[in-house]
Amino acid sequence: MTGASMTPLAKLLWVTCMRSRISRPGGESMTLPDRKAWMRKRTLQFFQHLLLVTGVILLAIYALVLIHRSVSSRLALRAFDQAQAAATTSEDSSTIQLQGDEKVDFSLWSEKRIREYKESLVIEKRLPWAVLSIEKLNIRVPVFDGTDDLVLNRGVGWIIGTAKSGEAGNIGIAGHRDGFFRGLKDIALGDVVELMTLKEQATYLVDQIEIVGPENVEVLQPRGSPSLTLVTCYPFYFIGDAPQRFIVHATLKRTVATIQVQRSSMLKQVNNPPNHKE
Repeated sequence: MTGASMTPLAKLLWVTCMRSRISRPGGESMTLPDRKAWMRKRTLQFFQHLLLVTGVILLAIYALVLIHRSVSSRLALRAFDQAQAAATTSEDSSTIQLQGDEKVDFSLWSEKRIREYKESLVIEKRLPWAVLSIEKLNIRVPVFDGTDDLVLNRGVGWIIGTAKSGEAGNIGIAGHRDGFFRGLKDIALGDVVELMTLKEQATYLVDQIEIVGPENVEVLQPRGSPSLTLVTCYPFYFIGDAPQRFIVHATLKRTVATIQVQRSSMLKQVNNPPNHKE
């Protein structure tokens, strides 16, 4: 059929058909619907590769955050232990066993808190004035002055205006619920809390646990005897800004000089040496 003998409708159909035929990547001809299907396939493949690469990058960043945070936390605690050993060595010439190389347990932490903790350690290098320990909950964390974001990303913070170790009153310490203080969800009455400075180790027993509103600052007021109050947000797994505060009160039971604690630890090691199997 020649162009001259074609009717107007046939010409229109012929032009439309020819325009819809395009070349495949291999040079073969393909219709417009085929090309659309081919483009959809290529687009899906592109996004699949993009998501795969993004996932690998995020996993690598997360792994680096965990490694850096763990190392930095050990360094902060080691610095405190070394300063403590230096202080006790100046009073006693005996060799002191250091307790550095602690590892931070991140299993209950949020990814955001781990990342910010890592970033804070790059910036902040101050020596902690104390170390807070709750053996039952596997918590050993440096205590710094103040409660700003930098401090709370690196450890826990002493609440300004409350007492300090060795002073009469109530010591207030705050920490993030998705960081070092996540383990407080399992604390119970009678649990032991220790606060060690370069000069002394204070032992407290938990005697009250309560949940209050964020505006309630009376929980930090002095109690009948020297005490320690731990503060974190609540609920522990709340998404967003938690609406309440989880409060742990503990009363001082005894205070021992740091050098005595070190000597006691050394005596235990001498009297109970590790058993080595032949």
